[in-house]
Amino acid sequence: GYASIATAVEAIKRGASDYRPKPIGADELLAALFPPDPDAALPTAAPARPIHPRRLEWEHLQRVLIEHDGNISAAARALGLHRRTLQRKLAKRPVRERPEQQDPSA
Repeated sequence: GYASIATAVEAIKRGASDYRPKPIGADELLAALFPPDPDAALPTAAPARPIHPRRLEWEHLQRVLIEHDGNISAAARALGLHRRTLQRKLAKRPVRERPEQQDPSA
């Protein structure tokens, strides 16, 4: 079949690292199969200890929240989430203060 967003998403979900839509020209196909730099064909090394998807999601939520100065409504819009959904996700893992930020009298 021909390229569509659905086929591209499905290919990436199944592990495709270099999705090429059809129709494809011979030059483009050869360039994809035989890149001029031999190191370009090698996949990047996976981290020694992969990061859990929930951790990645949490870090992304925090990053977007910081970008919007803590405004949950604006961050939710940027993430494409309902505001309450973002609030529930944030409530699951409360932010812990770093030791240097804790009150010394506590």
